[in-house]
Amino acid sequence: MLKRKKCLAMLLAGGQGSRLMPLTDDIAKPAVPFGARYRIIDFPLSNCLNSGIDTVGVLTQYRPMELNDYLGMGEPWDLNRRFGGLHTLPPYQTGQRSDWFKGTANAIYQHIAFIKSYSPEYVLILSGDHIYKMNYDLMLNEHIRNHADCTIAVIDVDPDEASRFGIMNTDERGRILEFEEKPAHPKSTQASMGVYIFSTDVLIKYLQEDEADPDSSNDFGKDIIPKMLAEDRRMFAYLYKGYWRDVGTLDSYWSANMDAIGMDPSLDERLVLNDPGWKIYYRHLLNEPQFLGESADVTTSIMGSGCEINGKVEHSVLFDNVYVEEGAYIKDSVILSGARIHAGARVEYAIVAEDVEISASCEIGGSQIEGGLTVIARGISIPAGKNVQQGEIVTADKMNQK
Repeated sequence: MLKRKKCLAMLLAGGQGSRLMPLTDDIAKPAVPFGARYRIIDFPLSNCLNSGIDTVGVLTQYRPMELNDYLGMGEPWDLNRRFGGLHTLPPYQTGQRSDWFKGTANAIYQHIAFIKSYSPEYVLILSGDHIYKMNYDLMLNEHIRNHADCTIAVIDVDPDEASRFGIMNTDERGRILEFEEKPAHPKSTQASMGVYIFSTDVLIKYLQEDEADPDSSNDFGKDIIPKMLAEDRRMFAYLYKGYWRDVGTLDSYWSANMDAIGMDPSLDERLVLNDPGWKIYYRHLLNEPQFLGESADVTTSIMGSGCEINGKVEHSVLFDNVYVEEGAYIKDSVILSGARIHAGARVEYAIVAEDVEISASCEIGGSQIEGGLTVIARGISIPAGKNVQQGEIVTADKMNQK
């Protein structure tokens, strides 16, 4: 008897993440650390595991080495299976030629053979740069109940923010009538989350037609979805009610990390990382105790393994092996693994990347978020007594110019 999967997931993880630079100078966006111990990609992968989806193709492209090493064979997400499991899928090679993905639709098109190898009834398409906890099985059940060709997850956004998103206009049954990409005057507040379920035969048909169109940009939002609507296919919106944030920019990345602390009463939905009912799985790269010295003062913060804190840390996220000397002060900041903050240094409203050294008596950032985030790129050493202005992004090139 031929084995087949009911639903297979394709996770788009090949984007360059230029708006997240310098955090993505050396790694793919889905591999960027988040919430003291996770990576961004842990969220969609954990959603798959918790939703009963055990076959996931991760489409990689930009600087994939660290992401590939982190994913391994998929053990942390229970995706090391004999039939199914986790597969990393680079751009497809034919002979001596390899074409980079030309768009989201082309990325899936290049791996139609992978999809066919599991003969799934349905294909779930995901983005690798969103922080959220979603039961895809509920969305799939609604797709089946509606006899849909395509179901698109949407989230209700603030009317003032709707023009920033792709907006789905639907009838009273949830059937999509119109899709507007970042409309100046939105007709609804149902924003696309970039999560799609397709019936497999329909998906392959439209991918093949799109690839044959020389005028196409090979993108789901710009090409596939509008064409399906124009041909009156059965397309439905699935309204997701929960925490969701696109972390494609430095500001949104910082904000989502602050949300993970869980102290903002204005949020309609909270981001709970330690929910036993919907666990976020991750690869344990370090499992060492934290040390708080006698002079340590830590409030409303989360920390990874191996941190040594002797100074004051307030409303911040610290990753593994961060060292904070006595007399140092950190507030409203994200400090990535291996950073060292020395005595008298003050860091506020900042993102400090891996292995950064903030020397004694430095001032990094400012006291009001309105002035913008300050970002220090990986491996930078800030000399003693130096002030880095709020909103400044410090890279190796900038340091070499001074």
